[in-house]
Amino acid sequence: MASKHSAEYYSNLKDMSPIRAIAETLMNNHMVRTVNISEAYELAKKQAGVGMTDLPIYPEFAKLHNLPADAKVLNDCHGNIIGRTAKARRFYHHLNSSQKNKLEGDFREAVWQMQQYPLIKAEAILGMDKDLMLKATFITTESDAANLYNWLLNFTPFDQLKEQYNASPKLPIQDIILIAFNEWTCDDTFYNNVGAPQLALVDEKHNVIVNLGMRYFGERKKGTLTLAWTSGIRIGMAACHGGIKEIDFGTCEDAKYHKLGVRSIAFYGLSGTGKSSHTNNADNAGTLPRGFSKVVLHDDAFQIDLENKICRAWEPTLFDKTDSRPIDHPDWKYALALMNHATLEIDGKRIPVGQDLRNSNGRALLDRGLLGEYVNHCAFPKALVWLMKDSVLPPVIKCTDKHLAIAMGAALMTQRNRAENVKEEELNKLVFEPFANPFRVYELYRDVDAFLAVADNGADFYCFNSRGYWKESDDILEAIPLKTSLTLQTALLTDQLTWEPWSALPGAMIPTRESIEAILPGFYDKYNPETRGNKDNYITMLKDRFQQRKDFLMSSDLKEKPETQTKLVESLNIK
Repeated sequence: MASKHSAEYYSNLKDMSPIRAIAETLMNNHMVRTVNISEAYELAKKQAGVGMTDLPIYPEFAKLHNLPADAKVLNDCHGNIIGRTAKARRFYHHLNSSQKNKLEGDFREAVWQMQQYPLIKAEAILGMDKDLMLKATFITTESDAANLYNWLLNFTPFDQLKEQYNASPKLPIQDIILIAFNEWTCDDTFYNNVGAPQLALVDEKHNVIVNLGMRYFGERKKGTLTLAWTSGIRIGMAACHGGIKEIDFGTCEDAKYHKLGVRSIAFYGLSGTGKSSHTNNADNAGTLPRGFSKVVLHDDAFQIDLENKICRAWEPTLFDKTDSRPIDHPDWKYALALMNHATLEIDGKRIPVGQDLRNSNGRALLDRGLLGEYVNHCAFPKALVWLMKDSVLPPVIKCTDKHLAIAMGAALMTQRNRAENVKEEELNKLVFEPFANPFRVYELYRDVDAFLAVADNGADFYCFNSRGYWKESDDILEAIPLKTSLTLQTALLTDQLTWEPWSALPGAMIPTRESIEAILPGFYDKYNPETRGNKDNYITMLKDRFQQRKDFLMSSDLKEKPETQTKLVESLNIK
């Protein structure tokens, strides 16, 4: 499937937003030079702030993209801001007419400023499967060439899939346009300002995103993905900020597993909850049966096609933190590009160092090859897992009530911690990120409807607690080791568990003693909800956490779907 350019999409051109019209006009300016990935690499090498390391680009990737045989990994270092800036976002369609007029004028002014600089553009395809592809164009200044180069690395240069794309039937979706201008100046308190103004302007209905005064590559990547996810929602798919893998049990040495066939499992969680650890682990800490086969679709972004019951990947690369990768880590073999890394001279070579020596949030673009076998589409998920650091939850619960299952995803939470310098009372307040997707730019009820459809199509839903389970208090916890959670993952995939009701939460189940003790001796007594210390305080905290979930859903745009809102909120009643 392919997206449409503006003249194809808009039967009445007056339906196009002024934001898209401004972006289109710049995109089609004869002064904007089109560059390919090799040209972008050469420009990026000369860019201020970019350093060339002596680490070679993953050879197979360099060959695929016709980069020089001796191409090296580039390290793009920024200043004060080394991550995404949520406060900079302005959603065009959420504004009143006066604010829209202001944004349109300021965008026109920014484009005029841009045109005082040499401008470049590149085209890419989002989507790795022939049945879900969108065309995107990125316009920026030559002084931002590293971001354009990284964007081409992260997605797929248009020329590589041009024939396949042009032969695809058309989707009722516009091509995506991304515009970036780092040197933007604007002295206006309407915009976020950290040493200089920043604006991330989102026009999701017309597939345009604009980054002004923002150098960080993550703004380009996640901005583009935001429009891809939203486009998928517009054609009836479920948008997933998560990881998913597929296990084939038909190759196992023990024939008793063959009946399980092929099963996919997906993980959704915020940073630090174990999403990548669960998706990328080679064998679930040795708990998968011998001889299984595994493929990974992606560990960060995919779309569930509900009509065809299949999952599809958007990107051929990974954008990972490198704080846990020392210089001898095997993953460096797959490196394509770096952002905000320290570089040291070691044995006469310029070597990038992970572990966040220079700053926090050091990032690397890595080839998907580090995941082992990977695919561009995989089976509809048998299981979806919400990963949450909530101390009142047992290590695993199964949601047999579909409204509870989706309510837990829609109210997916995290907590403040004492490292964040907040008041004591703030520590008990939950922070909600529905479906672990901070890039949702459409109404929450659309995600809720999509995941309810996933449940109706046969997927099972679970919650994993990746923080630790209440032992005596919210600070004194029973640890839940990663290996325990990986063992539970295998147990779900292989139908090793039987379930009994969790008395506190109707519609939620916990493993039976007999089934869990067979694979994790001592688990049942260690994590039995009925034996929590300071039980009255535990129940009080449990009720408070679920009341906060209910309050969040009640205050959300689910009120536009009152029947659905009521069912989700009522499913969260603690006895």
